[in-house]
Amino acid sequence: MLGGNGFVGRAVVADALAHGAEVASFSRGQSGTDLPPEVTQLVGDRETGDYEALRTGEWDAVVDLSGFQTQQVDETMDVLGDRVGRYVFVSSHAVSVRDLPAGTDETAPRRPPMRAADVLTNETYGPCKVACEDDILERYGDRATIVRPGRVTGPGDSSGTAVYWVRRGARGGRVALPTRPEQPLQLVDSRDVGRLVVQLITDNRPGAFNAVGPFSTIAELIGTAAELSGSTVELVQVPADAVPARFPLVDPEAEWGERRRDPAKARAAGMPVTPVRQTIADVLTWDHDRGTPDLEVGLTPEDEAKLLADR
Repeated sequence: MLGGNGFVGRAVVADALAHGAEVASFSRGQSGTDLPPEVTQLVGDRETGDYEALRTGEWDAVVDLSGFQTQQVDETMDVLGDRVGRYVFVSSHAVSVRDLPAGTDETAPRRPPMRAADVLTNETYGPCKVACEDDILERYGDRATIVRPGRVTGPGDSSGTAVYWVRRGARGGRVALPTRPEQPLQLVDSRDVGRLVVQLITDNRPGAFNAVGPFSTIAELIGTAAELSGSTVELVQVPADAVPARFPLVDPEAEWGERRRDPAKARAAGMPVTPVRQTIADVLTWDHDRGTPDLEVGLTPEDEAKLLADR
């Protein structure tokens, strides 16, 4: 596991351990949460080129969750060489071109590759992942597997984007919504991604797979959280420019189609489908148990009240 102590990484680790695998995790050991004691900790840093902990040993598979630019994946592959069986690269749905129709599969055209970027932004992240995919496929061929998650949530979600709306629904009342209620969502549970990755390794399966969840809407996300919490909500549509840019889970309408990908191939390969309602319930429980710390996204209750005062 390269980056196994992150949100999705922990889900992969948990599934691998549950199915009897021996797991090692390579990371700086400075972020994320502690992994189970049975995981072998390998300390290094891809940013500085410290791969000493990977220069010995052999693994049936490597799962790369922390490769974002080609220098990182190329240096890692140079060090690992043929001492790994399968290279599973966790890419992103952002590799695909914009303005795709709903329901596209893994054959959809990708964005032009970008081998390096000074800063990873919404414009550079996807193209950098494309270049990483290309290098891994060139190096490992049929020993390469590409997993392209959509928007991932579940217990342990460190991004806060889905958590913001889950909390907002649970609190109830008038909800400022800077998009239409029918905006599509396709959230995938992190545990389903973990199960897919481990099953692909078990089956020694090459190719690309869209790790995306069931179709829903942003209104369903908010409403389900409210229902599970015994609350009621009133969705009040507000202008997109009335809230901070890149508001949690809110997309321009022109991008709505590309948020609905075909999950058939991943499901046929063994990815389960946790119902959206169950995922939301588990996020609510996890967030409550950790004490609902402040989020760095969305609106504060005070700012939302001001926004809604005249509406």
